[in-house]
Amino acid sequence: MAHPVRLLVIDDDPALRDFLLSFGETRGMQVEAVGDAESALARLETARPDLITLDLVLPGLDGLSALRELRRRAPEVPVLMLSGHGKARSIVEAMREGAADFLRKPFEPEELEVAIARTIESGALEREVSELRGRAEAAEHLEMICGNDPQMRELQATIDQVADTDITVLIRGESGTGKELVAQALHRSSSRRAEPFVKLNCAALPSELLESELFGFEKGAFTGAQRKKLGKFEFANHGTIFLDEISEMPAALQAKLLQVLQDGEFSPLGGRGDVRVDTRVVAATNRNLEVAVEEGRFRQDLFYRLNVVTIAIPPLRERVGAVALLAEHFRTRYNAEYGRSLAEWSPEVAALLERYTWPGNVRELENLIKRAVVLGSEDAIRDELAQRVQGGSTSAEAGSALDLRGVQAEISQGQSVDLKGVAKRVAQVAERRVIERVLDRTRWNRKEAAKRLQVSYKALLYKMKESGLSEAKG
Repeated sequence: MAHPVRLLVIDDDPALRDFLLSFGETRGMQVEAVGDAESALARLETARPDLITLDLVLPGLDGLSALRELRRRAPEVPVLMLSGHGKARSIVEAMREGAADFLRKPFEPEELEVAIARTIESGALEREVSELRGRAEAAEHLEMICGNDPQMRELQATIDQVADTDITVLIRGESGTGKELVAQALHRSSSRRAEPFVKLNCAALPSELLESELFGFEKGAFTGAQRKKLGKFEFANHGTIFLDEISEMPAALQAKLLQVLQDGEFSPLGGRGDVRVDTRVVAATNRNLEVAVEEGRFRQDLFYRLNVVTIAIPPLRERVGAVALLAEHFRTRYNAEYGRSLAEWSPEVAALLERYTWPGNVRELENLIKRAVVLGSEDAIRDELAQRVQGGSTSAEAGSALDLRGVQAEISQGQSVDLKGVAKRVAQVAERRVIERVLDRTRWNRKEAAKRLQVSYKALLYKMKESGLSEAKG
């Protein structure tokens, strides 16, 4: 275990609490002691213990009821029961309810040491099983995202390289490409996998609410603050926080986030001191942060702090090999969730799924599959999918089709055709598509795109303006 063992003591005997505090601290543990189960349950989220000692007889909520609730809320944390009433029936019931071990009072320090070591070992075994399950889930997530596309295999290799570090990661890609799935895969492949994964969409809340959600507040910090509230950063302590749509974070909060990234501490609203946290930050955006920095909407120093490692997810239209995997994953998932039994896709629907270009990316695919499962038939989506495929799916493709239809109409009406003009229009459409592809691949870094297109920076800007491409698009 990377951090010191965190021990939560629940006992109504002040003398025993003091003894356990001293016992744990002299052995390098971080110990928190409370006198009743209600207080322990209230502090469970913040204490995040690795081990709990629990008295069988307590005021208010009794020990066995507390054990049930602890196992429900934190099933991965082993509980060592302590009691002066060592009746066989009580021991059997406690073990049945999930206690890792049972120790009768009074006990010698050596007995306690052995019991704690045994309980920690039991918890370590549970964590190992959980970690192996997490790694398997992460591998499944990555397999689903990546498919057989070589470009996505490079993305997977990057995830494997950086997952088990504390380095900040910026995930970039169009809306709906699966940025949260990548963030979850990073967390599940890391040494923090047993700790919380906390997510927050920075565009979902107004600035004043976003600050309290991220950093919390003290009682009385403002009108209506009747009690202390912990922020997402504290909930994610020792774990990972995923900040989606980071480009939408207000400037004042950008400065506060920068402090967390630099110093690992922040001040809650109304707080008199700083709170220290050990939280890994993974951010995501579908915008061009470089342009936001140029325009003064995003702090340059924060951008550099976030952009230590970048993972760029190509749109689904560029990774056809992932479509079948994703479609099957969503079919299986929603069959189980809604109690349905939608059969595997027919060859016709499977082909349509792969031919469609998915402008809404993974999210659009998921919603379509969910609808088919809920309605119980692929017929519910076949005609709509066929229409989408036939109608084309990108503006560039639509423009190309429009040009060709116009030429066909001129020919059918016996009109003369300006071959040079047709070539020019088709060349413009093709040029626009190539520029847009390269800009997407370089995350709209225009200097890098100009280099790859073998044109000057000014020439690229001119071509973008001529093609109607927005320079600020991200």
